[in-house]
Amino acid sequence: MPPPDTMYCAQQINIPPELPDILKQFTKAAIRTQPDDVLKWSAAYFSALSKNEPLPVKGRLETSPSTATKQTGLTPALLKVLHQQLFTQKSLNRAELQMKWKGLSLPSDELDSLLSLGNFSDVIDWMQFFALGCSLLGGSIKSALKCACEILTDEPEDSSAHIPFDIFVSLYTYLARLDGDIPQDQIDSFIQNLQEDAARSGGRVQPSDFTGLPGENAE
Repeated sequence: MPPPDTMYCAQQINIPPELPDILKQFTKAAIRTQPDDVLKWSAAYFSALSKNEPLPVKGRLETSPSTATKQTGLTPALLKVLHQQLFTQKSLNRAELQMKWKGLSLPSDELDSLLSLGNFSDVIDWMQFFALGCSLLGGSIKSALKCACEILTDEPEDSSAHIPFDIFVSLYTYLARLDGDIPQDQIDSFIQNLQEDAARSGGRVQPSDFTGLPGENAE
């Protein structure tokens, strides 16, 4: 005969005082992030929380993703989350990137395509992968760099998306060389001219500074 159900009263239940706030913050994070797989995302969330790592949480709710975003699964906000989680590492192993990617419920075939495009080994240069992610979202080098500026800037939202000149150059040269159709002398000339403009802006670059990218028409 099974034992009777255990009876509890309020005095018998010990609720940790921090639990309500943890659950409240978790719920708000889930609403902002809107993960496709809530269980996988929840595991990633609490794993990061327990390790005091950046959480896989969007800064705000994305309400109107582009058509390209719907097709790929990746969004600027999700790429920003990945960057916040991984940018402190100049390089990382494939397994760690796969774990963070999976935690955001992003499609594995999309990750495989980016890794193949960048010809990465088991050790991945994060900023190169980040550049490819921006390219996936933007579609062209110019759009990718604009996306990168908007993700990396420390300016307030709706302000000019400035980023340091050296970071811009590393992203641009990587994408331009990967493209393969832009002559090196054009790349070097563009960077030299841009450096002069950046020097007048405190060593920073914004999207309006690179309207004349070699190989692309102004939008």
